[in-house]
Amino acid sequence: MQSKPLSGIRVLEFGGYISLPFATSMLGALGADVVKVERTRCGDDFRRGVGVRSPFFRQYNSGKRSFAVDLKRPEGIEMVKALIPRFDVVVENMRPGKMRSLGLGPEECTALRPDLVCASVTGFGSGGPLAFRPAYDTIGQAYGGLLSVLSNAGAAQLTGAALADLVTGIAATTGILAALVGRASNGQAQHVETSLMEAVSILTVDAMTQYFDDGQQPTRQSRHPQAQNFVVKTAAGEDLAIHLSSSPKFWRSFLDVMGRQDLADDPRFETYVTRSEHYFELADIVETEFLRKTSAEWEERLTKYDVPYAPVLTLPEYFRHPQVDWLELFGPEQDGLALLRPPWRFGGERSHRDQHVAVVGEHTREIALEVYDDATIDRLIADGVLYAE
Repeated sequence: MQSKPLSGIRVLEFGGYISLPFATSMLGALGADVVKVERTRCGDDFRRGVGVRSPFFRQYNSGKRSFAVDLKRPEGIEMVKALIPRFDVVVENMRPGKMRSLGLGPEECTALRPDLVCASVTGFGSGGPLAFRPAYDTIGQAYGGLLSVLSNAGAAQLTGAALADLVTGIAATTGILAALVGRASNGQAQHVETSLMEAVSILTVDAMTQYFDDGQQPTRQSRHPQAQNFVVKTAAGEDLAIHLSSSPKFWRSFLDVMGRQDLADDPRFETYVTRSEHYFELADIVETEFLRKTSAEWEERLTKYDVPYAPVLTLPEYFRHPQVDWLELFGPEQDGLALLRPPWRFGGERSHRDQHVAVVGEHTREIALEVYDDATIDRLIADGVLYAE
């Protein structure tokens, strides 16, 4: 079983920032040859003026080849059109209609290669009242209901990660993979579309189900009674997370951990339903109990009684955890940055990512040589249509 199942697949990317480049970085790690189309000289905005030294550009674009072309010039568009038949997938995250205005819409691209997979990532989709609004991660989180679900009632706050961008990247990745499977079975072109607003639903579907269940607007705390989960501080000042769910077994074991079997006879906590109704009273009791011992003592007891728990790790602690090390989830640190590897294994093997970061236009000439001769390429570089480092 090979760990690079997309070997031989070629992807042409017109993408910037996080959502789409994250998707293509996963495709690249799975073996695809990803060619990133960039503006001449300055390249992707996420280079942030420091080129290959930008950690964010490196995280989402390592291992890709850089093809720098001026898409405002007709000769640049003709260059791209000449290349498209050599690619399996064309992906973009421009505003709706932008690729069509360049003459590179799905119809034009599939006319050049009838079995081409085209993928579009937008903020809100290709139509509707918000279609042409600018959208970044925070906008996707706000419109998608994620900020309200992750905040206390009436006190919306920002989250600490680009959740909308990243889940959109995963949605785009799975859509492209599904389209490739469909193409393999029927040989037909596929146009995959996703957006921040719809991809965020992957993260909020449980909260939406709660809304349908009880009619109440979900917030950060509304799931806690249902999940029977807690974050508690211990005598050592460290935090532990516990998740009991609806299992009677874990509830009884948890009482053994705390030495509070008396709570089993308390009518407020007798059943899962009554514990849900009196969850916040129970949470107060649990928080008080856990202040009596250190984290190490509680972890020993929680493990002994097989109660689902975890220390609340910081990201540096997560990165250095022996389980993450066993999973080989990150590549080795290079210049202070470790690259995330795809969260899948194939035949027990993790796909490793190429750590090389291309400078703008590093591969322009070798890619252009697939369709043009040296003299033509030299002329296009001299005219500023192409840029080669």
